[in-house]
Amino acid sequence: MTLDIREMELHETGMVIDYFYSSSIEQLDLMGIDPTRMPTVPAWRLLYTALYDAPPAERAVLLLVWQLDGRPIGFSSCDRIVRGSHANMHLHVTAPELRGRGLGTECIRRSLALYFDRLQLKQLFCEPNAYNTAPNRALQKAGFRYLKTYKTVPGPMNYRQAVTRWMIER
Repeated sequence: MTLDIREMELHETGMVIDYFYSSSIEQLDLMGIDPTRMPTVPAWRLLYTALYDAPPAERAVLLLVWQLDGRPIGFSSCDRIVRGSHANMHLHVTAPELRGRGLGTECIRRSLALYFDRLQLKQLFCEPNAYNTAPNRALQKAGFRYLKTYKTVPGPMNYRQAVTRWMIER
């Protein structure tokens, strides 16, 4: 079993769009996603094209793909990037049959090195929905420290919800 974590290429970003559009309403709710706030597929593709048109050092988001034996099983992204300081991470195991096996934790651990090195970070934050136990457990197991639970609208596709704020330092 070979686990590979690497930067996502533009032609692979469709897996992100497909993941959200193929998720059930229940799964989207667990992630705090309001499906009416998701960009249309063409608009989302244009957003990724514009992102990848920028030089890597100037991109507002860094996307990673998680592969097991050459097969994509999930992805992570980093946004709200302040190079040399901090950023926010997001994580998704897209293969439902592989959830709950510890792969997410290992993918997070391996993603950290890429994020800290590429973005020269001192701190990395993650704020999953407080009621979504899987990412909260995985972050704790990966070495993140619990900071607080509070209500917010975490992103443009989210509704107001309770999130758990985790942090790890280099």
